[in-house]
Amino acid sequence: MHGKPHTVSDVMTHTVAAVGRDAPFKDVVTLMEEWKVSALPVLEGEGRVIGVVSEADLLPKEEFRDSDPDRFTQRQRLDDLAKAGAVTAKELMSTPAVTVHPNATLAQAARIMAQRKVKRLPVVNAEGMLEGVVSRSDLLKVFLRDDEELAEEVRHEVVDRLFPLSADHMQVEVAEGVVSLTGWVDDNGLARVAEQLARAVEGVVDVRCCLMPMSARNDPR
Repeated sequence: MHGKPHTVSDVMTHTVAAVGRDAPFKDVVTLMEEWKVSALPVLEGEGRVIGVVSEADLLPKEEFRDSDPDRFTQRQRLDDLAKAGAVTAKELMSTPAVTVHPNATLAQAARIMAQRKVKRLPVVNAEGMLEGVVSRSDLLKVFLRDDEELAEEVRHEVVDRLFPLSADHMQVEVAEGVVSLTGWVDDNGLARVAEQLARAVEGVVDVRCCLMPMSARNDPR
């Protein structure tokens, strides 16, 4: 739909691997390997997300398997040492889980991932029930939109709205996700706005704005 930002629900994976809070350590590792994922939501009850177990939560068991950490290491890495002795998902998981709602925009989800340094986010409803998972690769799916689709949206959402009387004097071309805006406009200030709006269209890689003011076209020099 024109002008409507893509949301997490548009790109998320609905079929999700997850574990219960009492899942044994080995079952967690096995499920990660089978599903080729780096983290699993931990559920309780009918599907409420209470935490996430990641590869980072599992590694301390191997790291400290045959070592006797000194007191300094013990003080600095209490959480990791506790996880080294963990045997269930409840003991391993990071909590509270970093999650996102299905109606969040892709930009919001990307910001959460960057700020919290995670690769995947459980998608939960208002009650905290698991609905899916969104990954970094899912957020990049908007860049798979074809050039003609992008061009159509830029024409409809940018050119037709900003320049309804002079749209015929403008051209929109897209190649490999890069938008080129060429033509003549009455207000040079709107040319900058057009570039910003075109750049905000999801899936656009870059914008080349060559919109010139009508005054320059009519200048005899």
